[in-house]
Amino acid sequence: MTVTIGRRELLVALGGAAAAWPTAAGAEQPLKLPTVGFLGTTTASAWSRWTEAFVRRLRELGWIEGRTIAIEYRWAEARRERFAEIAAEFLHLNVDVIVTGGNAAIAVKQVTSTIPIVFVLAVDPVGMGLVASLSRPGGNVTGLSNQQTDTTGKRLELLREVIPDLPRLAIMANVGFPEAVQEMHDVQTIGERLGLDVFISEIRRVEDLSPAIAALKDQAQALYVTADTLVNNNRMRINTLALSARLPTVYGFRDMVEAGGLMSYGANYADLFQRAGAYVDKILRGTKPADLPVEQPIKFDLVVNLITAETLGLTVPPSLLARADEVIE
Repeated sequence: MTVTIGRRELLVALGGAAAAWPTAAGAEQPLKLPTVGFLGTTTASAWSRWTEAFVRRLRELGWIEGRTIAIEYRWAEARRERFAEIAAEFLHLNVDVIVTGGNAAIAVKQVTSTIPIVFVLAVDPVGMGLVASLSRPGGNVTGLSNQQTDTTGKRLELLREVIPDLPRLAIMANVGFPEAVQEMHDVQTIGERLGLDVFISEIRRVEDLSPAIAALKDQAQALYVTADTLVNNNRMRINTLALSARLPTVYGFRDMVEAGGLMSYGANYADLFQRAGAYVDKILRGTKPADLPVEQPIKFDLVVNLITAETLGLTVPPSLLARADEVIE
């Protein structure tokens, strides 16, 4: 009896036989897993909570690290010149998608116009030149914006609930970071509108922190610090210096309060990174970045550090504590 074997059956049979061959006999190499290039702008420890949220969402969507997906982590350690270097490395590795912070995404976009890029924490994606528009990104870039139109004023309102008679406010910003400069101007405008005397403190490097805060000791009764990599990497130092100068601090994200700041109000960064996992899922399943609109923050957190308040001799109103998402005590 003659048995006819089709091409598909033959390939399956040969595949099964190859799987049974010893490695020494030259077994086929396993197929390359879909690969994500994850570029962290600072350090693994600084981004740990956000990375965990990203990986957790991927897992929920069926992407198991090491089994169904590979993630190549690289950390720039706050060195901006590393952004392009890491992007070039990802290009060489032929990753399927790159995930990074908004500021680094600019450098990555200059390296590749073909690999999909998902940014997180971009303050102004259109103004930064990352996308053509929020609804129609175009090109190979999309992601999650950290653009917040009303949070600056909200932070000042919260600060004045703790210090009702606040007369003078200092704003510290890294003037080498355009988004921080824009936030500084916004705070200055709103502060002056509220009748506050506003002092500007410009920093560019870590060595500027100590003299900048020391100079504010007798000029201001509170300190608003804009967010950027320099600030995040030196949050413990900034808060230690501010406490020494008896300056209550207000920030845009919770990590600064966990490190000793008085309070923060802003987008939940872990939530944004979790949502970035959904973008990666869609892209790996065939959706083009140009067809994925840029999304805005939808979850905001108010975090208050009562230990810091007590150290500064401040009383946080119960009404404010009742609205807080987290109270550190």
